[in-house]
Order: sequence, then C-alpha cells, then structure tokens
Amino acid sequence: MENTFKILCPTDFSECSLNAIEYAARLGEKFNAVLVLFHVLNREDYLKLAPMDTNGNHQLDFVKEKLKNLQKAVMEESLMNGLKGCEIAIREGKIVNGALEYAREINADLIVAGTEGMNELRMNIIGSRASRMVEQSDRDIIIVPRKVFFKRPRKFVFASDYLEEDKLAIQKVVEMASFFDSEIDLVHISSSQKAIEKSLHMTMVDEIKPFVRYEKINYVLKSFRDDLALGLENYLQVSKGDMLVTLSKKKSFFDQIFSKNLSKKMSYFLNKPLWVIKSF
Repeated sequence: MENTFKILCPTDFSECSLNAIEYAARLGEKFNAVLVLFHVLNREDYLKLAPMDTNGNHQLDFVKEKLKNLQKAVMEESLMNGLKGCEIAIREGKIVNGALEYAREINADLIVAGTEGMNELRMNIIGSRASRMVEQSDRDIIIVPRKVFFKRPRKFVFASDYLEEDKLAIQKVVEMASFFDSEIDLVHISSSQKAIEKSLHMTMVDEIKPFVRYEKINYVLKSFRDDLALGLENYLQVSKGDMLVTLSKKKSFFDQIFSKNLSKKMSYFLNKPLWVIKSF
C-alpha cells in the first residue's frame, strides 16, 4: 500500500498561520502530499475573529466555514501542481497539545506552523506556542515567521554538531533541496580556531560524504568567539541562506536558538524559516 506524505498545518486564521499554509501547500506540491488544515477550538482566539459573538454560539460553524474556504483556495491553486489532497480537521482542547496529538493520530510526516516572530513589545524570539510545539513535537516541524512568504529556497543551511544522526538528517535535507535545485551548506560553528577543530571537521566531512548523493553541497567550518548561535546567524546572513535546518538534541545549538538572552540579537534569523528534524 502506498504511503502518502502528510503535512499538518495548524491554523488560527492569523496572518502568520496563513503564510504557513501557503508554505505547507508549496512543499506539499513537491512531496505529492496530503495537506491537513487543523484548528483547535479556542475561546480567546475566536473572540479576536468574531468579537460580537461573546457567548460563542456560532464558533464551530464560523471555524468550519473559515477552514472550508481555506481548503477550497488551497485545492484550486495546488492540486494542479502536485498536491495530492487537502483535508480539514477541528478539535477541542489546548492548542499545542491538540495539534501534536492529532499529528500522531494521523501519523503526519511534517508539521508546518506559523509564528509571530519578533514582537515589537516583547523582545522574545518566536511565539510561545510555536516554540512549545517545536520542543514537544516528536516529528519534523518547520516554523515560518509571520513576514516570510514562500519563495524557492536557494540555499539550505544545515547546522551540524558532528552528531551521528547528521548522516541520516542530511538525506532529508537533500531530498527537499533536490525538489528546488537548491544548494546546501552543512556548517559547523566553532568557538575555537585550533587545528583540532579543522581535523574534526575534515573527519566529519569524510564520514558524511558517502551518505550524500548531491552535487550542490558545501561543507563549511566557521569560527565565532561569541555565542555560537550568533555565529550561525551571522553565517546565515553572509551566505544568504533561505532556511535554517537543525536537529533537536539535548544541549545542542537548537537550545541556544531559543535562549531568551540571545533572542534580542538574532533579528536576521527571525526572518528565515526554521526546520527542526526530529525523526529519521
């Protein structure tokens, strides 16, 4: 039986979640995927959309209509370009838990979620819901900042910590990059310029090359004396990377990205999607 690639896209109908739907649909075209538009009934969010319905009498009907309109728009634009189908689903409960539970229920291959990104009043990195979703998800997730509109990714920047799992993760990156004929920079940011770092880097490159059948890949070692996350953010800017890819591992670079102390400085990163690889 054919295994259909499934993409779950949670939406609260905000601008950032609508951008995420576009992103998910365009990826779904390449994967010949089924896209599932998912909404968790939430009183607070609903009142922002329909402030006159204070008792919530029409909440379910309102949400169904919004989802069906989005479904129709996606199908009209993306089915002809490779998307296999678009479904809608509604659940009650907590937004993060509800989305992750439903992702497991349908065995989604990828979650694509929007985030507000930099909030002008609260200098936090991404929205708390999106960050908790990333932290708690057991499957791959792409976070799309509010002001990011889909364009063909010219370059993926894969942050490597010399983990054994990199050999498997890079194959996922290659698959997606090949859809768009994109470059991949596999980059390791080091706080040291010692010769041993160069030796470790060359060893990693020699070990990972047999797992990569793709010509447009560059292996990069960069030194940055300050925070390593800022070093990667600097590399993203200089190399004009279009998406940051990382693994979710304990005490890895991923943890540094979500550090509150760091978030004030990482303005460039907030304009780029983040793909966190969770499983292989």
